[in-house]
Amino acid sequence: MSATLFAGLLLAQSAYFVAPTTIEKVDVAYEAMAQGRTDAAISQLQAQEHADAATLINLGSAYARKGMRAEALECFNAAMAADRYELQLADGSWMDSRRAARVAAARLERAGTLAAR
Repeated sequence: MSATLFAGLLLAQSAYFVAPTTIEKVDVAYEAMAQGRTDAAISQLQAQEHADAATLINLGSAYARKGMRAEALECFNAAMAADRYELQLADGSWMDSRRAARVAAARLERAGTLAAR
């Protein structure tokens, strides 16, 4: 339950990569995740050619929903090491991608600690 709650809060809605002359919006399986289609989201995210921070955060969130903690943490750690940019979260707010990944990892760790008690 708590893994689903934090995943929904940190789920990236969209990611925008800004180059000098273009803005590219990347599909990060937000709709599938928002509709609870976790397996479809995982398939879609794993098929991405470029594993940017938003893709990694959403993939980690999908893994967390499935109880795959180690895989989720691996994705969040990779997102912390990826290129930094602002991404839009499920609640409409904007956050630095590395900060979002740190928050997601910390919540995953806290959820695991609480579940172990």
